[in-house]
Amino acid sequence: MPALYDAQVRHRRRQERDHGFAHSVYYWLVDLDDLPRLPRPMRPFARFEARDHLGDPAATIRRNLDAYLATQGVDLRGGQVLMLANARAFGHVFNPISVYWCHRADGTLECVVAEVHNTYGERHCYLLRPDASGRAVVDKDFYVSPFLAVDGRYSMSVPEPGERLALAITLRRQGSTALSATVVGTRRPATTRELLRMLLRRPLVTHRTSALIRRHGIALWLRRLPVVARPTHRPQEGVQ
Repeated sequence: MPALYDAQVRHRRRQERDHGFAHSVYYWLVDLDDLPRLPRPMRPFARFEARDHLGDPAATIRRNLDAYLATQGVDLRGGQVLMLANARAFGHVFNPISVYWCHRADGTLECVVAEVHNTYGERHCYLLRPDASGRAVVDKDFYVSPFLAVDGRYSMSVPEPGERLALAITLRRQGSTALSATVVGTRRPATTRELLRMLLRRPLVTHRTSALIRRHGIALWLRRLPVVARPTHRPQEGVQ
């Protein structure tokens, strides 16, 4: 069942300074109860570890997600959870966003969790109740960019991926669009051959993502965009 998505990320800031970028990536879609079992030589290139997501690093990703959902009054009763995320590769991972599609035992969608990470080593989960088209709105509660305060509302489009991946996030502040981001991709089988192809086409993909975020941040700083102080972050789980 695991799949790869050959994708492109587009991001545009629209308030105060108009600035955008696009880069190519690949993502994994995995079942949290049946994570990929790669041949031993390939394991350094794709690992899924609890320390890279919410909750207790000594537990499993699934157990930690269920614990978070319990704090929100949600019990999937063993239903399937699909996670879209980067895998740890070459000892590094960075997920600006990981998305979990959480199903009830009968297979219907209960909710979606959008887990957002910033470059300060912090993370925050948004519990979404999408409508039939996959859209949901939620208040912004987490500091991501040093140039944006923690206010406004996100509109997220998170339809469950099939042959195509199509996610979109828009932040509105003070009556206008502050930024927009999209992730669009095509599904590929998660075979050893396909993973090798991705590794060759998109080498060090999460290293590159981290570097690009910092590069664009420096570019905005050089354009004298004011820096917003980072507030104290209170983790949603017991272990951060």
